[in-house]
Amino acid sequence: MAQILTTNGSNVEATLPANTPNHAPSKVPDWAMDPVTLLPTEPPAGQPTGPIAWQTALKRAIRSGRELCQALNLPAELASPRAEADFPLFAPWEYVARMQEGNPRDPLLLQVLAGEQEMAPQPDALRDPVGDGPAERLPGLLHKYDRRVLMITTGACAIHCRYCFRRHYPYDTAPRGREGWGQSLLSIADDPSLDEVILSGGDPLTLADSSLAWLATQIGAMTHIRRLRIHTRLPVVIPQRICAELLDWVRQSPLTIYFVLHFNHAAEIDQPVRTALRQLRQAGATLLNQAVMLRGVNDTCEAQTALCLALVNEHVLPYYVHQLDPVQGAMHFAVPDASAVAIMAEMQTKLPGYAVPKLVREIAGQPSKTWITHSA
Repeated sequence: MAQILTTNGSNVEATLPANTPNHAPSKVPDWAMDPVTLLPTEPPAGQPTGPIAWQTALKRAIRSGRELCQALNLPAELASPRAEADFPLFAPWEYVARMQEGNPRDPLLLQVLAGEQEMAPQPDALRDPVGDGPAERLPGLLHKYDRRVLMITTGACAIHCRYCFRRHYPYDTAPRGREGWGQSLLSIADDPSLDEVILSGGDPLTLADSSLAWLATQIGAMTHIRRLRIHTRLPVVIPQRICAELLDWVRQSPLTIYFVLHFNHAAEIDQPVRTALRQLRQAGATLLNQAVMLRGVNDTCEAQTALCLALVNEHVLPYYVHQLDPVQGAMHFAVPDASAVAIMAEMQTKLPGYAVPKLVREIAGQPSKTWITHSA
């Protein structure tokens, strides 16, 4: 059972959607699927210009490739119903509004539009490319690295990235809500070797702030835990998620709080996003970014340099650039190591050292991320 937020801000218990034919459950909260809240298909320019609640933004998100193509004046044939049946499309209008109308190669569009290439044979791809299963200490609690554990707090996301390394994760087996998280919290409390907890998912910011504040309070009461890290894409895709309630619990926590964001392209950073980032900083959070090197999206020195400069200008430290995790359905995004290393080397000649992220790969079973400094 998952604790989620309804339109009136209350918490309710609800199950995640049923499994799709071949994959893990759709990572869309049940309350975001209410058909009454869906808007007629219309281009982003036709959407309301005033601020709306982040819950409403989730409710009105685009859920089909044909609708997305229609909004951007693109041929409907670009969409793949087969790929959507395998892993559903979900894209908020706030994110779609940053896409270039009429451009089938728009770098934001390519991250979310389900294409037929996802269905091609991919013999080197895996359903669990980073070894989440073997790293489970308890259901929904992963212990891969010294000093830190990761909680799968929810299966819900604010956007479905086509390259998601957890697109096959069995979210229906992960505990949800305060009662469900209890065993994980007890395990963390009983392990003095830990000093950091990572909240992940899904996206933890799809949870109600009352739930997040409760989690932060429980973790903050553990004297051996010093840092709370939150992995999220919500400030990127629906920046109004950074609301007063969220800022309150961030500001009040005794923990050192890190938000690890996920920007892949400079075009994702507009003024509402800048405002959200400033608010998080002013609440005392440290902001980091993890990007993924994606073919056709950001696999040039120019794109990566523009992203890193846009980030550091907003006080966000570029942390990692990941090579693609070889997940089933996403191998068309893979960039050869030699190309990625060359891009990073050129970036070093154009950026100050603090603005150059580490190029890494996550290898299942390894005690840390693996830095990629040369091609094999």
